[in-house]
Amino acid sequence: MKHRHLGRSGLLVSEIAYGNWITHGSQVEEDAALACVRAALDEGITTFDTADVYAGTRAEEVLGRALKGERREGLEIFTKVYWRTGPGVNDSGLSRKHIMESIDGSLKRLGTEYVDLYQAHRYDKHTPLEETMEAFADVVHRGKAHYIGVSEWTAAEIRAAKPLADELKIRLVSNQPQYSMLWRVIEAEVVPASVELGLGQIVWSPLAQGVLTGKYKPGQQPPAGSRATDEKSGAGFIARWLEDDVLTRVQQLQPLADQAGLTLAQLGVAWVLQNPNVSAAIIGASRPEQVRDNVKASGVELDAGLLKAIDEIVDPVVTRDPSLTSSPANRP
Repeated sequence: MKHRHLGRSGLLVSEIAYGNWITHGSQVEEDAALACVRAALDEGITTFDTADVYAGTRAEEVLGRALKGERREGLEIFTKVYWRTGPGVNDSGLSRKHIMESIDGSLKRLGTEYVDLYQAHRYDKHTPLEETMEAFADVVHRGKAHYIGVSEWTAAEIRAAKPLADELKIRLVSNQPQYSMLWRVIEAEVVPASVELGLGQIVWSPLAQGVLTGKYKPGQQPPAGSRATDEKSGAGFIARWLEDDVLTRVQQLQPLADQAGLTLAQLGVAWVLQNPNVSAAIIGASRPEQVRDNVKASGVELDAGLLKAIDEIVDPVVTRDPSLTSSPANRP
């Protein structure tokens, strides 16, 4: 497993991170979740990403139990705050109240005294940015987090936050966006701003919700038990990729994967890692074999000719519009 710096910070993260967005506490039983985490650890993954909202806070609990007994200093544990986690009017957003209460809840569920990275899961348009950053600064200065990150923030929002973080003497080091061969909305604005300001990308859905594995075939029903058939595990997110034109082009990538000696899934993960601003690609899994397969993308270098051939195949179905990086107009 290769490691990369998280942005321009001194923190090293495994370039393939393990995330439990729609698996732990919901899609798979706990024994299976624990087996996936064990496989990740065995394969050299040291970076684990979760959020307080995943599976209604259960995902943090499952990850905490899965990592119990591991040497804490050898792990990088990330979580997030923003989405609704309770019935109260202040149980969402990035107010000082919600941030200070949420970090304590996350630490308790994770069974740790600190997280390595605490991330704003979206931008809160109803809280002054100064209030949010001051609360994050207190979290860091009290030793409850080492670094601060954001998720799905626009270039303008990142540019506004970075000088505040510097003034408050905290390290804003990362953004967590969706990014894959098919979804490239960060390339035009977010990546250039991040390069300039020293943030790295921790990308989610590098396989476009599993479409880039090739298991979804044009003109055929989704495989039984797949994400596309399970309304509780992200079927709504994958729907946009299930058009026959997209699926046909994904199948056309298979000879390129064969040429590189990779599976389609490995090719998809390796592709996002070719972007030098990407610090880590987050993979999820419902079975340990998926982890073992995906980690083989670590350290892979795709030559310019192969990257050009990939672009020629998928370009007509790629989404690039930078305006699609957005946060809710109102708090959830």
